[in-house]
Amino acid sequence: MESNNTILVLLPDGIGLRNFVYTDFAQTAQKSGLSVVYWNGSPLDLSPQHEQVWFDQKPVHPATNIYKYIKTKVELTLNEKRSGDAVYRTYYFEMPLRNTADRIKKIAMRLLLPFYQSEKGLQRVHRKIESLERSTPHYQNLKLTLQTVKPAMVFCTNQRHLSTVAAILAARDLGIPTAALIFSWDNLPKATMFLSTDYYVVWSDHMKRELLYYGRTISENQILVTGTPQFEPHANRQGVVSREEFCQAHELDASRRYICFSGDDVTTSPHDPVFLSDTARAVRQLNEQGHNLGILFRRCPVDFSGRYDRVVRAYQDVIVPLDPLWERAGESWGHVMPTAADLKLQLNTIAHSEMVINLGSSMVFDFVSFDKPCAYIRYDVKDSGHPDWSVKKIYNYVHFRSMPSQDAVIWIDSPQDIAPAISAVLSGRNNTVAHARQWFDVINRQPAQHASQRIIDSFKKIIAHGHSKRVDQQ
Repeated sequence: MESNNTILVLLPDGIGLRNFVYTDFAQTAQKSGLSVVYWNGSPLDLSPQHEQVWFDQKPVHPATNIYKYIKTKVELTLNEKRSGDAVYRTYYFEMPLRNTADRIKKIAMRLLLPFYQSEKGLQRVHRKIESLERSTPHYQNLKLTLQTVKPAMVFCTNQRHLSTVAAILAARDLGIPTAALIFSWDNLPKATMFLSTDYYVVWSDHMKRELLYYGRTISENQILVTGTPQFEPHANRQGVVSREEFCQAHELDASRRYICFSGDDVTTSPHDPVFLSDTARAVRQLNEQGHNLGILFRRCPVDFSGRYDRVVRAYQDVIVPLDPLWERAGESWGHVMPTAADLKLQLNTIAHSEMVINLGSSMVFDFVSFDKPCAYIRYDVKDSGHPDWSVKKIYNYVHFRSMPSQDAVIWIDSPQDIAPAISAVLSGRNNTVAHARQWFDVINRQPAQHASQRIIDSFKKIIAHGHSKRVDQQ
């Protein structure tokens, strides 16, 4: 099929907006002689600023979700067997039971599972998912879109959406090279890879080694180590305003020094309101000792609950909520869309805070981009009502093992540790930033601001090759 120099960037949800629409990715491509068309599956209209075609979010084949859970379960079980590490059990979530159809699917999954519990069985599941998705009318419609656009390659910004499997298959079947981004630093151990593409874009050599381990049939020449564009604005300081302008915009006291508390989703950290309350109590204690401190509270963008309301009211003398400027286009977290305005808000929150406190968040990398420290909360809440949850479980996840030194963050092992941790940062007695920078170097290829250019340079080589050289996984 004849093609032009167009990269068709598949956005199955809003996550890709932040990395590939709100950064300079499209401009970088244009300067390099390529053009970008967004295959837009988000509810946000990107025109007229960007060229787009709509990606119609049709449901996957009814049986595909059954095989999705089989694939995840088998892959995690095999990972546990070959590593001897029980951590992989903690990554599995049971199929939801919202209605009768869900119950029927779960019964089918349990009946089918014993036939696929091996490496060969895992590959059969993979082929079954592809066969099911090729059988849908949606696959044929996606093929027509590709035949109209005639892209030089298709690039999916998220490797874990089942809704994109048919699109990638259609591209592959038309001989169009395909690539997918592993979009987050913690994804690979979780068995969230549902796309089989010609190439995979990863953040770092560390992530490349993970992909070779977990990918099983993926070869080294399929992996592009580029870094992620999400840290480019941090490195470039795009959109950072003066302290005076920031304080005026958010009615902050410019004489105060602010600590950022960043929230997690309710599944990751059900006790976040307690941690915020403990932090506010510590800040009050420091203020009584002569400091002039406040807390900039940034909740998780997909958390619209009222679980923090009581704490914010009780500590309104020190807590200032700066809610993420994401747009809600539906009930699920996948329908909450980031905005360019929120990217600017996040950057300025970091720029005008002294440090960040949270539970195991990747905000450590956002803050170290500004040479600022992060404190990780590492204590449990007694009589919490969540007996199966523990910080020990969180910090045992595989992605935290990439930390080259435990000194990359300040560890808060009790509420009494919070005030001394903040005090050490304010007085310059904290030395975690250098270690955090080493960790960031492991996680993301540096310099961070060149990620888009590295991706585009890799794509140019693929396009120049003229056709797909995919290593067949079937």
